[in-house]
Amino acid sequence: GQFQLSFSGCRAGPRRSGEVRSGPQAACLQDMERREPGTLVRDISWVMVRVGSREMQPMILSRAYFRRPTLRVARSLLGKYLVRASRSGMIAGRIIEVEAYVGPQDRASHASRGRTKRTEVMFGRPGVAYVYLIYGMYHCFNVVTERTGYPAAILVRAVEVDSKNPPALIDGPGRVCRYLEIDRSLNELDLTAGRSLWIEDRGERVAESRIAAFPRIGVDYAGAWAAKPWRLRLKTANSR
Repeated sequence: GQFQLSFSGCRAGPRRSGEVRSGPQAACLQDMERREPGTLVRDISWVMVRVGSREMQPMILSRAYFRRPTLRVARSLLGKYLVRASRSGMIAGRIIEVEAYVGPQDRASHASRGRTKRTEVMFGRPGVAYVYLIYGMYHCFNVVTERTGYPAAILVRAVEVDSKNPPALIDGPGRVCRYLEIDRSLNELDLTAGRSLWIEDRGERVAESRIAAFPRIGVDYAGAWAAKPWRLRLKTANSR
């Protein structure tokens, strides 16, 4: 959970591809590297992260990562970092709890009501942000998953942020968005591009024994779908 950001010397230009990139940060994005079969992640060579005594380069999760089955992606997001870059600086939170919403038959999902202006993003490309407002005041951040045309997404419900030991828990999707300055202006943002908002792999591998599964919150109207154990939480010192 403890980490620090530092900026390293930039390797100018792409190493292998002929792609032309503009701007200092874009020029520092290296080509994608394969981390596991079917999953590509992008290296950010302009930033270094210190985790404990280790210094490493974080990897932005790619579109191929999010194109996988939703429940698999949801489990793998625990321990990853949701990162927000804004004029006020860079803020990051280690993902502690998520909820999965899978397909048009999932009565708890917004997509079960059909394809609307609001839910159109859920039918689009994986790796894109779906941000909506509840009760007229709280934002909720989701990332779209699976293939284009199949509506699925993962809601981020809780993150841990670096502070005095132990790390502080930001619990609840509205609180997460408030802390990370996420609002509707980021709806439909491509999270794989490394601009404004993205999700990073910082090398943590989470054992299955550290993941607890529960029914989703606030979806009693969904009948049998409300009982699906699709809310996943990382067991930490802050876990309830």
